[in-house]
Amino acid sequence: MPLTFASSDTDALPLFVLEPDGLEPWLEGQDDPTRQWVKASGFSAGMGATLMLPGPDGTPRAALAGYGTAAQRARQRFVLAAAATALAPGDYRLANDLPDDRLETEALGWLLAGYGFSRYHDNAPSCAGLVAPAGVDAARLEILAASEALTRDLVNTPTNDMGPAELEKSARELAGAFGAAIEVTTGDSLLQANLPMIHAVGRAAEQAPRLIDMRWGNSGPKLTLVGKGVCFDTGGLNLKPGASMGLMKKDMGGAANTLGLARMIMALGLPVQLRVLIPAVENAVSGNSFRPQDILTARNGMTVEINNTDAEGRLVLADALVYGAEEAPDLMLSLATLTGAARVAVGPDIAPFFTDDETLARALADAAGQAADPVWRLPFHDPYEALIEPGIADLDNAPKGGFAGAITAALFLRRFTAGAKSYAHFDIYSWQPSAAPGRSKGGFGQGGRAILAALPKVLGL
Repeated sequence: MPLTFASSDTDALPLFVLEPDGLEPWLEGQDDPTRQWVKASGFSAGMGATLMLPGPDGTPRAALAGYGTAAQRARQRFVLAAAATALAPGDYRLANDLPDDRLETEALGWLLAGYGFSRYHDNAPSCAGLVAPAGVDAARLEILAASEALTRDLVNTPTNDMGPAELEKSARELAGAFGAAIEVTTGDSLLQANLPMIHAVGRAAEQAPRLIDMRWGNSGPKLTLVGKGVCFDTGGLNLKPGASMGLMKKDMGGAANTLGLARMIMALGLPVQLRVLIPAVENAVSGNSFRPQDILTARNGMTVEINNTDAEGRLVLADALVYGAEEAPDLMLSLATLTGAARVAVGPDIAPFFTDDETLARALADAAGQAADPVWRLPFHDPYEALIEPGIADLDNAPKGGFAGAITAALFLRRFTAGAKSYAHFDIYSWQPSAAPGRSKGGFGQGGRAILAALPKVLGL
């Protein structure tokens, strides 16, 4: 179903959103039949509880939704989204006020509750409609929801239908929808264009590796987004065990999130010069796979010793980052499903990021709560630089020891960002392990809304 608000409140039922402490005061203002009905139904305004209120003829005249306690709400990102799928079909309008700092989040969560991945099977949830609450920018929230749906769809699609060629097709469709320019460098042309590490990682697959380069906007600050597009990661010759390979269709989650963020920026018409770079590859196994102990030379001339072919994402990102930094963007961001160490550090729900820019770090931290998109800063810890210097080459793609894996990966990427005026790297998971209100199990957007909310302050928009 389209993730949009109900078009009219003419026939929409009033929806009263109540906390447990507010239920009795609300009941005091109701007639006896309503009080008896609510009490007989056992409705206590617990989080996620709903109740239809019948009119004299037995048809619904209003509905109640439990908002839970403050402590309960602290554990849930989108509280009201639970009511969206629990209420009887139809359209509803809020009949009482929600806190101003929660209104936009709850309205967005309601829209996202309508998402289902239905490409192969009808998984569309039964979701009630909501009239856009007064005080929210309905058009903006619909853009955010549609962009999130794009990210989720891309991540959820398996690699047999979302390889490098299909990822390119999706990028071209997005570019066409918003009048963006797009160029794609494919196969051996990557070598001619001096993008050797993208070629090395992807050359073993049936679908050729490629670099997708999309541009939009002719004025304003330069914003470059780089998304990891590893459409499937076997681990290469350092083959992953089966249990670790099961979710590797999502290893292009960085690219999916980058395209979702790009869609938000273009649909909202932000005054920036946007560039999106996606190295799209499949890390496969064949006779010409790159090997452990190979030494690759990146676009900027730095040499990289390969100590694990399963640390391939940083290799393809490195060439793309150098390429993007050559234009001296005001802000360059990389998004990637890069390390398991990041998940060990903060779990699947938080997007850790790295930056040396204090203004950017503060803006992201402030924006995360506003956007219901939690992020957490991890350090570019300079003393760990020695861990990624093997001696035989400039850099090691997979330092031994297992310590600080997310930090050493981020330090590796930072080596390829010279020229960018400001840089941040997001090590995202892009997967919701189990369903929650407004968050279906599966592909998931992380970091994009926080970045979007931080851009005005960071770029002076």
